[in-house]
Amino acid sequence: MTSGKGKRYLKNLNHDYFNPAFTHVYVEERVRKHWRTKEILKRLPHATVVTISHYKDIFNRKGQSHIIQQKSQSLILGMKEDNFFYEGSPLCQSFGNDNFYYSSCVMNCMYDCSYCYLKGMYPSGHMVVFVNLEDYFHALSQFLMEKSMYLCVSYDADLTAVEPLVGYTKAWTEFAAKNKKLKLEIRTKSARMEMWESLPCTENVIYAFTLSPQKLIEQCERKTPSEQARIQCAVSGVKKGFSVRLCFDPILYLPGWREEYHALLRNLDDTLKKADICMNDFTDVSVGTFRIAKDYLKKLRRLQQEEAAVQFPFVTVGGTCQYPPGLLEQMEDFLIGELEKRMDREKIYHE
Repeated sequence: MTSGKGKRYLKNLNHDYFNPAFTHVYVEERVRKHWRTKEILKRLPHATVVTISHYKDIFNRKGQSHIIQQKSQSLILGMKEDNFFYEGSPLCQSFGNDNFYYSSCVMNCMYDCSYCYLKGMYPSGHMVVFVNLEDYFHALSQFLMEKSMYLCVSYDADLTAVEPLVGYTKAWTEFAAKNKKLKLEIRTKSARMEMWESLPCTENVIYAFTLSPQKLIEQCERKTPSEQARIQCAVSGVKKGFSVRLCFDPILYLPGWREEYHALLRNLDDTLKKADICMNDFTDVSVGTFRIAKDYLKKLRRLQQEEAAVQFPFVTVGGTCQYPPGLLEQMEDFLIGELEKRMDREKIYHE
């Protein structure tokens, strides 16, 4: 039986009892006068601003709770000094591109997906924004003098979701528009229809929309837009001439998964028909079941003991946790088979 004190504690974990996101902003002393710092702070006029020496003093502290902090995120503004790009993980799809890299100009996401690997990778639930984006562009320009790059910039945060605050989607796409040796992927679960009016339309920038059944969104993808909102945003991008990728990745198991994904595909069919476009009008489609590094999953399970998505009895293959082979193949084969009825097979990526 829970004591009175325990009941009050549980009650205070209700989201209504937390401050909104970004009521507190921690700013490194060395970027306090940076023009981008000033612009971001203008958009948060009521925030309490605290000057710090280094972003790690807040972000890397011991004993933090990613889950609690996610309910009332603080913002940390800092400077990235090196390692502006990292080689792409074998757990991620390269879509047949050479020189596959990713970049983290923002760390942590405003969304709260229960299965997100960031909760297993980062010690904090707060969000870090590196304001010296021009240093990224300088390093990238040096790389592009020698060879091309396929670069994913929205792995460790959903950049389009925080676009009104930081403006990084526009900054990256404007850079890409001037550098054709760069192919940029911006992954998102957002549904910001207005972005199509403000971003340059260039073929070397791919907007990759993660699609999930509505039931899964409600259970596992907290704070994210609905299934229909994401579909409509992706379709709107195609209609306006942007390069848009659909991502059925990660596919997650839930009771009745086949029926739920069937319903998602029917909804997609209906929306495409009303818009007078077809699946082949998308740049491509990716398919992949949920997989995660063993160490990250271990932490996720400890943090979220009641989340079914991470407590599933996965199998470990070479340090990666994934669904048992029979279920994995069944889910992926189902999606691929359904997509083959709707589009050319060479546009379906599965690794």
